[in-house]
Amino acid sequence: MQPLSQNPNGAGPHSGAGQSGSQAHPVPHPYTPYPELVINFCPTGMIPTKEMTPHVPISPAEVVDDACLAIEIGAAIVHLHARDSDGKPTWRGEIYEEMILGIRSHHPEAVVCVSCSGRNFPDFERRSEVLDLTGAARPDLASLTLTSLDFPTGTSLNAPDMVEALAARMAERGVKPELECFDFGMVSAANLLIRRGLVAPPFYFNLLLGSRYSVPATARHLSNLVADLPDGAVWSAAGIGLFQLPMNVLAIAMGGHCRTGLEDNIHAGIERGVLGTNAGAMARLVRLTETFGRPVAGPARARQLLGLGPAPRAADTPRTPGGSAVEGTPPGAEAACGGAPA
Repeated sequence: MQPLSQNPNGAGPHSGAGQSGSQAHPVPHPYTPYPELVINFCPTGMIPTKEMTPHVPISPAEVVDDACLAIEIGAAIVHLHARDSDGKPTWRGEIYEEMILGIRSHHPEAVVCVSCSGRNFPDFERRSEVLDLTGAARPDLASLTLTSLDFPTGTSLNAPDMVEALAARMAERGVKPELECFDFGMVSAANLLIRRGLVAPPFYFNLLLGSRYSVPATARHLSNLVADLPDGAVWSAAGIGLFQLPMNVLAIAMGGHCRTGLEDNIHAGIERGVLGTNAGAMARLVRLTETFGRPVAGPARARQLLGLGPAPRAADTPRTPGGSAVEGTPPGAEAACGGAPA
């Protein structure tokens, strides 16, 4: 049997980068060619601290260094969370701006995703501030958690009107939602936004399994989540904690994409005896996908698969909300990644 020809956006309807056809029974991978693997790198998150692991990047300079190294290893997307000078999560646009400009000074084509989480900041103004960044600091993607959910440390509040308001603001600003789904109801909520025209295709879903109050991290639950996605969806799988590696392996085999980094798992192995690093998590994932014969997607290919335009440029002067104009690269960015900008 000959492999099916690969369409420009990847493979079948519920694979990592779907086609828009109505093929009732898609030929499984690898007869249907795998799309290149898009790795979504999440270096920091909102929970890890230096007390938990010295390897988590907290300051903008540390995040830029880890992000640049991850891109050089094989990441296409960098999923950013901002921390203040005390290491606590913050919504402030100028901190995101410093990280984004620092990364793009070395890797201009990098796909940048920012957080609009309601875990610590429930009001719309703070959650949406990062979406007001412009020029080269404008993000490509922004996380959109689709319903409220519980974590061991508290509740992430995402009322329907808040989710719709964030989706509308993202559309106004030309930022694609990264549709974060921790359970089946969130997929239903995404489909509702799609029907209302608040999210445009191709739809990018980040499926997160294995948190204490989310969908369990099993092959059955992942496959059922994928089966519920709309046709043409591009999906990535993440496992929380010790489930990171199993979910990554399943996603690679199923034709999906992967998320990895210390945000989701601070340990290197299932024994929890050794602390991991962001570079180590990235290198392990690249080795795994190369074993499957799936090359990693660079940022330019990821932009094609996700339906993104060219990387934002400094055509206009980036401004932080309520702040002053910022010309070019922020102070200290030239030192990040150990050299001159690419």
